[in-house]
Parts: sequence; C-alpha cells; structure tokens
Amino acid sequence: MRIRPLAAVTIAASLGLATACTAGTPKANTNAGPKAEEQQTIEVWHGWTADHEVGAIENVTKLFNAAHPNITVKLVKGIADDKITQAIRGGNAPDVVSSFTTDSLGAWCHSGAWQDLGPWEKKDNLDVTKLFPQAILNYTRFKGTQCAMPLLSDTYGLYYNKKLLGSNPVPKTAAEMIALTKKLTQFNADGSIKVAGFIPSPSFYEMAPDRIGPTWGISWFDDAGKSTLGTDPQMKAYAKFNKELVDFYGYEKLQKFVHSIGQEFEKQNPFQVGKVAMAVDGEWRTKFIQDEAPTLDYGTAPIFTADNMAEKYGAGFLSGTLIGIPKGSKHAQAAWEYIKFLTTDTKALVAFANDIGNVPSTFESAASPDLKFPEQFKTFTDIFKNPGSKSSPPTINSNTYISDTTKFIAEQWETGKVTNLDQGLTDLATKIDKAIKLAGG
Repeated sequence: MRIRPLAAVTIAASLGLATACTAGTPKANTNAGPKAEEQQTIEVWHGWTADHEVGAIENVTKLFNAAHPNITVKLVKGIADDKITQAIRGGNAPDVVSSFTTDSLGAWCHSGAWQDLGPWEKKDNLDVTKLFPQAILNYTRFKGTQCAMPLLSDTYGLYYNKKLLGSNPVPKTAAEMIALTKKLTQFNADGSIKVAGFIPSPSFYEMAPDRIGPTWGISWFDDAGKSTLGTDPQMKAYAKFNKELVDFYGYEKLQKFVHSIGQEFEKQNPFQVGKVAMAVDGEWRTKFIQDEAPTLDYGTAPIFTADNMAEKYGAGFLSGTLIGIPKGSKHAQAAWEYIKFLTTDTKALVAFANDIGNVPSTFESAASPDLKFPEQFKTFTDIFKNPGSKSSPPTINSNTYISDTTKFIAEQWETGKVTNLDQGLTDLATKIDKAIKLAGG
C-alpha cells in the first residue's frame, strides 16, 4: 500500500523536517551500541496495514531471525511519516524506520533525521552501484549521501478492464487515451457518469503528475536547481490533456462521481468493481486484485506518453519503500544487519516480493526464477528494467513541488479558477523556487 503524495508531502513539509535537526547528515558511528552479534531486541517501524502486507514483513523477518538468532525484532505496523519525525525529534526513535514516501528523503537526509549509511556500506564492502539500478539509487540518496536503502520497488503502469475495453487497442499516447476515454465512458439517463473511461485528475489515487513525468518528458528543474514548470512545454501539454478530459465529463459531474465510488485501498476500489475502465496504478494492485477481485479480467501496459514523446513508451516512474536508521537508534549495528539482510539478500527479497506483490529491487532478485507473479506483473518488471524509467528529483523540502503541482492542477486549473495556463505555471514555478530557498536550498 502506498500513501498518496499530496497528503504525505504536505505532512512532511508542515513538520519542518529541514529544521528538525542540525542541517547536514552526520556520519554514522558504525561501532555505536551493542555489537550485532550480542543478544538484543530491535524495534522496527513500518507503514504496512493490509493483512497480506503485514504477514509479508513478518515472514521475511523470520528469515532474518534464522540467520541472526541473537537479534529479536519487534515489528510495529501502520506508522506514518509524521510519527517517525516526531519520535526522532523527541529522542524516542526506534532502531529501524521505513517509509513509503520517497519524497520525504531529501528533508530527512539533509536534517540528519536519518543516518548516513555510507560508513556501513564501506565497512561491509557493499557496492550499491552493482546491486541496484541507478534510478533506485537516485531516490535513496540526497546530494550524494545514502541515507536509506530500497526495500523493494514500485513501478506504475496502466490497468485496463478487458471486458470494457473490448477490441479497442490499449492507448499508447495522450491522443489515443483521450479518444478511448470518450468512447468507453458510459452515462446514466440523467447525464451522471455510470462508468468512467479514465479519470485524469491528479486527486484521483495514483494519477499524479510525477507518475506520468517520465513518459511525458517533464523536466521539473534545470541544472541550477530552478523550477522549469513555467517554461516546460511538456508540463503545459500534460495540463491541457488533463483539462480536455475534465471538461469532457464536466468538473462538478466528475467530482460527484469520484466521491461516490470506492476508496483506493478497499475491496470496492472502482477499477476492481468495473466503475473505471482504465487507471494508473502501482504493481501492488495485482496482488490486491488477486485477493479481492480474482475473477476480474484485466491487463496491464506502460503508461501512455505525450503525443510528441512516443519513443518513451515502455519507461515509467520508479519509487519504493525506504528503510533506514534514524537518529537516536540505540542498536544501530543490529539495525544495519537487519536492513542489509532485507535489502540485499536475494532469497529474502524474492520471498518478500512474492508475498507483498512489489518489484524486487536488486538486479539479481529481479531476475530470479523463483519469483511467482501473475502474468500482468511482467509489465512492471519490464518498466523497472527500462533505462528510461526515472524517479522524481529529491529536494530539501520533501519534494513539496510535487504536492504544489498536484494542488495547482486539481484545485486551480481543473476547476477553472486559473484560465491563463502560462501565467499559472509561471506562478507555480516561482512558488516552488521560493519554498526551496526558504527551506535552505
């Protein structure tokens, strides 16, 4: 399960992460606390809540216990980013923390809230460049400092209902998606929406600007670190795509429909029950469908591209669960052993991926013959391997630029409050630059 970026980033930014500790990630003391071979108990906080996800981390922890019988692991589920930050601030941090929110990494790393893992890697001769794709290293590092490890990966693709799609080809470009959305949408006699072909709003689950950024060529920042959204033609193309489909439905009509259908992480998810013909979602949805809607006849494909970016088809957005050692960990050596095992041991990664339905995050685990996924999952492993796949560039203020962009599209542009797109995007870029500067960037 993943936390939507709008809520998660807003929480992270509002807590003032950049000022939570002294700026600059301190070097970890790899000899701090009890030695890894001593008898001890470590506390691990994670965010999973669904039964199969909680069971998955419990199972992989049992594999760790078999290899390290002296280390007892106390797992605490359902922990959100705000609680992690508050615990670190208050000096009550657990030994290991994990988060679904890669957007928070820059602030945690810059502030020193999460320790630099570089010394641990050096001590164990661990070359992460040989273990993980560069795109994954990009979202676990900030300005060259490795303050998190990737605990499985997430990639995003297009899910489509085969029955509703019929003989129509899967859309590969924005123009094809617009045409097919209009064709597949069904209206009730009173004009209300019965079945939506596709919902373009970034306020709808995983259809966020960063999710489609790699296949639309959105640049986000220039080499000097300044926002390019005011001048980026690809961001403008995305906004126009969004508005055309919102206007097709009618903003108020679409909002009423969205508010009447199921939530993202419940059995009545609108894609799973046939209320939406196509949807952008992460690979984990295959596991939810397997458990909650096993008779659903569906397919998966890469996310459609901007009309002038057809060559990017097949790439996608990468993120994933982060795991690290917080400032104040009292059993740092054992914590590192746990993190290293979960993120680099191929047998553990494969078992965890099979149970939880995420993409294995190392080269070796992603190629393992022991992976057991439904046929629809191949789309996501292919996106994972695609050299054009990317993550969002981290910033000092928890990637607030993503939530600001999401808010602009969902609350200003879609609603018609902003009618001059060029000026709106220019103002958005200025806001982003000011926020980063205010945070110390």
